[in-house]
Amino acid sequence: MTEKELQKIEDASVPKVSEEYTAEAIQVLKGLEGVRQRPAMYIGDVGVQGLHHMIWEVLDNAIDEAVAGHAKNITVIIHEDESITVRDDGRGIPVDIHPEEGKSALEVVMTTLHAGGKFDKKAYKISGGLHGVGVSCVNALSEHMIVKVYRDGKIYRQEYRQGVPQTGVEVIGETTERGTEVWFKPDPTIFKVTRFNRETVAARLRELAFLNPGLKLTLIDERERDEEGNPWKQVFYSEKGLIDFVKFLDETRESIMSEPFYASGKKDDIIVEVAFEYNTSTIESMHSFVNNINTREGGPHESGFRRALTRAVKGYAEKQGWLGKAKVNITGDDFKEGLTAVISVKLPNPQFGGQTKTKLANPEAGTAVEAIVFTKLSEFLEEHPSDARAIFEKALTNAQAREAARKARTLVQRKSALTRSTLPGKLADCSSRKPEESELFLVEGDSAGGTAKQARDRRFQAILPLRGKILNVEKAPEHKIFDNEEIRNIFTALGVPPMKDFEEADLSKLRYHKIIIMTDADVDGAHISTLLLTLFYRYLRPLIDKGYVYIAMPPLYLVKRGKEKIYCWTDEERDKAIEKLSQDGKRDAVVVQRYKGLGEMNAEQLWETTMNPETRFLKKVTIHSAAEADRIFTILMGDDVPPRREFIETHAQYANLDV
Repeated sequence: MTEKELQKIEDASVPKVSEEYTAEAIQVLKGLEGVRQRPAMYIGDVGVQGLHHMIWEVLDNAIDEAVAGHAKNITVIIHEDESITVRDDGRGIPVDIHPEEGKSALEVVMTTLHAGGKFDKKAYKISGGLHGVGVSCVNALSEHMIVKVYRDGKIYRQEYRQGVPQTGVEVIGETTERGTEVWFKPDPTIFKVTRFNRETVAARLRELAFLNPGLKLTLIDERERDEEGNPWKQVFYSEKGLIDFVKFLDETRESIMSEPFYASGKKDDIIVEVAFEYNTSTIESMHSFVNNINTREGGPHESGFRRALTRAVKGYAEKQGWLGKAKVNITGDDFKEGLTAVISVKLPNPQFGGQTKTKLANPEAGTAVEAIVFTKLSEFLEEHPSDARAIFEKALTNAQAREAARKARTLVQRKSALTRSTLPGKLADCSSRKPEESELFLVEGDSAGGTAKQARDRRFQAILPLRGKILNVEKAPEHKIFDNEEIRNIFTALGVPPMKDFEEADLSKLRYHKIIIMTDADVDGAHISTLLLTLFYRYLRPLIDKGYVYIAMPPLYLVKRGKEKIYCWTDEERDKAIEKLSQDGKRDAVVVQRYKGLGEMNAEQLWETTMNPETRFLKKVTIHSAAEADRIFTILMGDDVPPRREFIETHAQYANLDV
């Protein structure tokens, strides 16, 4: 589906403005009608992310039962028809008559916005569902939904279509089990994409298992079966929780500590859990959660952890006389590199803000985290002197490297001015100075770059050719990264300095709101794309979170017969094109051209297939799970070869890879 087609779908959902504004123009949306008319307001979007958000909303309710101590098992099933079942063994949604609504509490929960047991804190003191909009929105955006409740020795059932009950709450049998089972099929008239990604779901279940030790989460995918007909299945379970999480994130990195640090405690109704360890890499891997929600924009809980870490280690080092011998000033930033940490906070009334509503805004959480971590870490350092020494020496090395990197970073910042004279010489800039309409293509090689410059619409499309493969920032020390000419050119063209997280983000000077990676459709092109994505993930992460990074999708084939031609992006499309052009009985031959690189297309072909917003295909780069993304980048771009080989063999589209 092209950008133009997607825009038509979005435009179709926007009502046309009437010339007469009278009482008749005031529309009262009843029940869940508003959700169906403006789905993006409730689940973020109607693409891949919104589709999976449907699962998260139902899953949140099951997790809340587990956090409250009432559920031990949760199962998620992806059915062959792309419908979903979520089953838990909790208390089951109440089915008795609601005193105010006069109907079953089950129906109220499933058909009324903001209805549930999480608002007065009687049923749930802590819940993650507050971050979402409830299972009623999932119901509204489902073509079909069936809920079964196993409670009080009976099985209760109610059926809905597009959020509207089709039956009452019926008793369909007896049982000794308890819990809630929700089956739903997303409405294809609402969602642009209706195929669920198993790895996305698995990553979230794995994350939840680490955050809730003792909880068993099972994922079943009926779309894939073994030779005996059994569906694909994976179970996620953790006994040590955050310690297991840290070890999982660091499985391809070399730890410099004898064991991970772990602390837990409670302060003013705020439950705090923290685990971390240091490794030999230069990468910081920090992941924080509030009531099982990933707060990737950070917040007071992260700041409190950093303050506690810095205070505790510097305090211990001062007692040992190490600080006086250091020739550089060690700051809090010097404790970031090589750190892998997970912070989990559970509190009764979380408040969220930030650009994507994933930043914690409760200052009391920072106070609680700092107090608990400082006390426990000070004790840990006294009991583990070798680990304390390793952490301090890591920070000292980072401080020395920071001084070397500061000059290179300052150079990048100085070259980030918007004046044309400071822009990279190879950059063919666009005439527009409006970032919201401007695009930057990062193109593999001077040859393809030359073709792209001829093909582009110079009003809003800029081209930056890249020479070969850029530096792998996963392995390189920071001062070498900012000394690299190609990387400096990227930062300078974008107009922004390096930024690792939202705390450092200043996007006001960003010159383009579409940054498009355009490489050849082969192994080398995929490697270059991965190197660039690693750079963006590690040093320009806010651009990904804001939805500014894309991957171009050049065609793989051109099928021609006479004057007719069809571009194809897959082998299946190629075969269909050959069949289509072979049906008219013409005598002239099925010419199939395989594009091995962008340079094999002329400017006109590159424009109409890959650069024209009316006809092109772009993949937006998104992050469903920061922890999983962090792990995958480390596997693909780190030093450990066996995990990389295993990952490539599982996911590769190309044969005979040299790894």
